[in-house]
Parts: sequence; structure tokens; C-alpha cells
Amino acid sequence: MGTGGKLSGGVNMEGINYYNNLIDKLISEGIEPFVTLFHWDSPQVLEQQYGGFLSQLIVEDFKDYASICFREFGDRVKYWITFNEPWSFSIGGYSSGTYAPGRCSSSAKPGCSMGDSGREPYIVAHNQLLAHAAAVQVYRDKYQIEQKGKISITIVSNWIIPYSNSKEDKDASKRALDFMYGWFMDPLTKGHYPLSMKTLVGNRLPKFTKEQARAVKGSFDFIGLNYYSARYARNTKHKSNTKESYSTDSQTDQRVERNGTYIGPKAGSSWLYIYPRGIEELLLYTKKTYNNPTIYITENGVDEINNENLPLQEALIDNTRIEFYQQHIFYVQRALKQGVDVRGYFAWSLFDNFEWVDGYSVRFGLNYINYKDGLKRYPKRSSQWFQKFLHH
Repeated sequence: MGTGGKLSGGVNMEGINYYNNLIDKLISEGIEPFVTLFHWDSPQVLEQQYGGFLSQLIVEDFKDYASICFREFGDRVKYWITFNEPWSFSIGGYSSGTYAPGRCSSSAKPGCSMGDSGREPYIVAHNQLLAHAAAVQVYRDKYQIEQKGKISITIVSNWIIPYSNSKEDKDASKRALDFMYGWFMDPLTKGHYPLSMKTLVGNRLPKFTKEQARAVKGSFDFIGLNYYSARYARNTKHKSNTKESYSTDSQTDQRVERNGTYIGPKAGSSWLYIYPRGIEELLLYTKKTYNNPTIYITENGVDEINNENLPLQEALIDNTRIEFYQQHIFYVQRALKQGVDVRGYFAWSLFDNFEWVDGYSVRFGLNYINYKDGLKRYPKRSSQWFQKFLHH
């Protein structure tokens, strides 16, 4: 990749060959590949050249990269996803500083020397939306008719429940959804950011030009939706002495317990509390708020802590995961019966994996990976349950 649209480094043919082999193998096994172009791994050279997604120069480079993928793989890949969870990348990388590139205000995290948690997450999200729209445009203009594929983006959201029945908390839960889900869904379906964000973030929130708004609006053939967890939201008063930050801009206090009771059982990860009904609520909210788009649930799953001392046979007994999938699929089915247009569902994940900042300390897989014995794979009970479920 090069500065603003010149592929100065050329094309890595080893990478092309690797993915050609992978795609061919999947298809030979009867599996329809869904390909995600960006999952938070921005090329280091672009970070150094112009700051990566902090610069609009990324839009041309991303478009060029996407074009190469469409050209090389589009004869076999019929489902494209431009970005996975732009919220997570913007917040983790530029507000809390917990994900790469680890930027935030020093008030957000001790040791954060670079960044601005009140400005940068909004810029990065904006540039992801523009890069997404540019990739969709080139796909539609050059490849879609011939290749007969579909293209989209994957959005993640918690379901949000008002902490109390007060109007303030109900308004707060709507704002919390706006600041996580509407931040991306509103531009994609309406061409602008949610009113609550415009009001509360003010001039720190970038604006779409008329042309950009036209490009972003409707730039999807379906919506990829990732759902894991839920939160309670309370209204908070704006304190004039607080430093501007994404985490306080929505004027909500989001928490996982109310009156001493948790919203649901805690999973392996600190952020994951199990609330199955939230997937139905989120799907119904999407239908009502965003004109019933076609949806693929691109991630839904649960993890357990990796206990190295557990005998293998015990580690394979994951009844919590079976219950998790039974309940979530039940609620997806309820949403379907109420007219939500869900076309597919992906479990996260097929295997235990290196889970971002948690590394190997948690396991999301339907299949167990033995990290100490040559990465040997063993189906967990949930894997067997899933196979039976699919055969019925």
C-alpha cells in the first residue's frame, strides 16, 4: 500500500496464493465463504506514513486493497464484509487505548501519551465508514453484476436496558444504543449520525459532505450483526469539569448489575454477561428503527476461562455453551416469527483461538485446541450438540 491510493509495495502473491487455496478448500467442502477485509489489523507502514485511519488518505488505499481482493477472489467469494466491528476498533484503539494502536487521552488510561479520547474515535469511525462506502462503490461499479455477490459491513452492539422505568433512564438507554449501534447504522441507512451524537459531541463529530452522505447511505446488501452481551443504562448529569471523552459523551452510566443482581451469568471474558433475550430485542429494534434490513448474525458466542489444570475430558464438557446457543437461537427464531429478515447465523467460534487482548486465557471454541500438544483439536460437547442440531 502507498500514500493515498498508490500500491507502492506491489501485491503480495504469497498472500494471494494462501487465500486462493483456503477459499478453494472451503468450497470443495461445501462451505460458502464470507470474507472480511479488515479486522483491526491496519498495515504498520500506513500508520507510520499518515496515521492510518486517523487520515482520510486511508480511503483510497482501502479501496485499492478491496479492489484487488474482488478481482482475485470474487469469482468464488459471494459474500464480502468490508469492516468487522468498527466500534470496537475505534473505541479500543482510540478511546480506551486497550487495542492497537493503543491511543487515548492520558486521563483515560495512565501511560497513554498519544491520542485524544474525545476526538480520535469519531475521526477513525468516520474514515472507516468512508472507506467502506468507497469499497462498496468500486464493487458495485466494477464487479457485482458479473460476480453476482453481495457486500456489507459488520456492526457489533450490546442490547441496552433502562436501569429504571424513569424517562431519564429510558432516554439514556436509547442514547447508549445510538453511541454504539446508531453511530454506524444511522449513516448506513439515513446518511447522517444520530441526533443525540450530533448534539452531545458537537464539532468533535465529523460531518459528511452531501456526496459522502449519498455514498454511505444504502452502502450494504445486508447487515452483519455481532451480538454477545447486554447492559443497563442510567442517565448521568454532564459534569463541566470532566475531560471530553467518548466514554462520557453519551451521558450514560452503563453497568452489568442492578440492585445487587447481575444482568446474567458472567462468561470467561470480563465484558461478557449472558443475556440471550437481548439478541431478539436487538433484532426487533433493528427491524423497527432501520427499515427491516436483511441480517446475517456474523458472531454470537461465549467463552470459558482457560484452566490449564483441567483434564482434557473435563475441558470438553461445555454445557454453558450448549445452553447459550440453545437460548440465543431460540430468541433468533422468535424474531424471525415477528418478521425480522435473518438469513444466517455464525457461531463464534469454530476453534479456541488467540482472543485479542485476552490471548489464550479464554476459550470461545466449539472445538478444543490443545496448545501444549501440537495444537491438536478435540470436539467439545457443544460441537456435537451443534452437529445434531443442524441435522434436525
